[in-house]
Amino acid sequence: MLYFSRSKAAAILISALVICLFTVPNFVADKTLQKWPAWAQRHIVLGLDLQGGSHLLLEVDANAVRKDKVDTLRDDVRRVLREGRYGYTGLIARGNTVEVRLREGTDRAAALTKLRELSQPLGGILSGTGQRTVDISDAGNGLIRLTVSEPAIVERVRQAVEQSIQIVERRVNELGTVEPSIQRQGTDRILVQVPGLQDPARLKKLLGQTAKLTFRLVDQSVGVEDALQGRLPPESEILYSPAKEGRQPYLIQKRVMVSGEDLTDAQPGFDPRTSEPIVTFRFNTNGARRFAQATQENVGRPFAIILDNEVISAPNIREPILGGSGQISGTFTVQQANDLSILLRAGALPAPLTIIEERTVGAGLGQDSIAKGKIAAYVGSVLVFVYILVTYGFLGMLANVAVIINVAMIFGLLSILNATLTLPGIAGIVLTVGMAVDSNVLIYERIREESRAGRTAISAIDAGFSRALATILDANITTLIAAVVLFFLGTGPVRGFALTLALGIFTTVFTAFTFTRLLVAMWVRWLRPTAVPI
Repeated sequence: MLYFSRSKAAAILISALVICLFTVPNFVADKTLQKWPAWAQRHIVLGLDLQGGSHLLLEVDANAVRKDKVDTLRDDVRRVLREGRYGYTGLIARGNTVEVRLREGTDRAAALTKLRELSQPLGGILSGTGQRTVDISDAGNGLIRLTVSEPAIVERVRQAVEQSIQIVERRVNELGTVEPSIQRQGTDRILVQVPGLQDPARLKKLLGQTAKLTFRLVDQSVGVEDALQGRLPPESEILYSPAKEGRQPYLIQKRVMVSGEDLTDAQPGFDPRTSEPIVTFRFNTNGARRFAQATQENVGRPFAIILDNEVISAPNIREPILGGSGQISGTFTVQQANDLSILLRAGALPAPLTIIEERTVGAGLGQDSIAKGKIAAYVGSVLVFVYILVTYGFLGMLANVAVIINVAMIFGLLSILNATLTLPGIAGIVLTVGMAVDSNVLIYERIREESRAGRTAISAIDAGFSRALATILDANITTLIAAVVLFFLGTGPVRGFALTLALGIFTTVFTAFTFTRLLVAMWVRWLRPTAVPI
């Protein structure tokens, strides 16, 4: 157990040195660090509780999800009846129900058969339960009711939360922040924590916008004033321009010609003619085809660009746009153009998000936590080191060296992973130090027992390491299992604690058994002790 070949000893020392060197970027100024190669710029990110930042709890608007689901059903009913050339009147939505009345002479049985195709088995976690998305009933006299089932709405809310988490993550990452924490909380809430964000108001604005972009035609069949006075066409609605442009009313067709879902890219820029900030966009193949078709068929008509039910602009189509790209202009500032491009690149939220809790953690509080944490770590470490040194003498000094290497390796691994360090994470590191010392205690006490049993110094040391290995592995493996469970089942700070604890277990086994054993083996080879210095 005490024999190490030169190659094995070199591998152990080099591995420890390389991992420890990855802690260096944490002590280098950011400006200097940016000049280093990309692979060398990895460092530990301080969590919200250590460097301050923004904490938001968002709630998905379930009523908006419900309304969107019913509106979609109504549009599907209209499409099915038109495609089948079934005459109908009075297509309206009430609550969760869409009602339509078939005209006399219409083949009611055939129409019902087509409409029942809109009701699908409910997928997801409720698959196989017999639940369906839409309940369809014939109320007589040609009246048909289609009701969105409550389980379908619950499932759609769940999907909306999952989609929102992905979109929120993309939006926050576009801000240039590092390691935001975005996770689901409950059935319809999302917790967002962004360490180091200096402009929480901008974050709230980005997350508060749905960013649902559509391209629709302006209805010119009646004047806007007539529509405002009650002569509103059934297939159109009144929308307004943003408040900064005076809330000008527009009569917009409900039919969406092109959706923002077909966007592949959006970038801020400047109009070469006016030098005003704009946003350029590009569609995918499907979006480019629909955009080209819409502009070809409607040359000379105003084409409204609508973001979150506000008319950003409504330019006239002068000629067909066949390249699959275009631009959005308005009275934008540079930051507004940049923010809009972020929203469009990240995608539209499936439902509005409401901020129900907001906290801003000041950097001063984080610095105070770090300062107190340092004091606690220094005091605790010194007391442990003194105790080990007094109890085990020279071998205790080697154990202290191994513990220092252990902590350095933990920080090195956290840097390699670009992990976020929080107060619970620091607690995990402190616990690891205790476990590392405990492993050394097991080894040294075993050596002491073997020495008292009459073994020679070298034989006692060798037996101490070999016989303590099983106990060390058992203790650390059981703790590792607990850390893995905490990591996969826990959230936020719990996962940070589990990560540092798991990394600490690997470094503890390496330093307490392998690295310490190498140091002891080198000492035995050089001095050939006749007695165990414990």
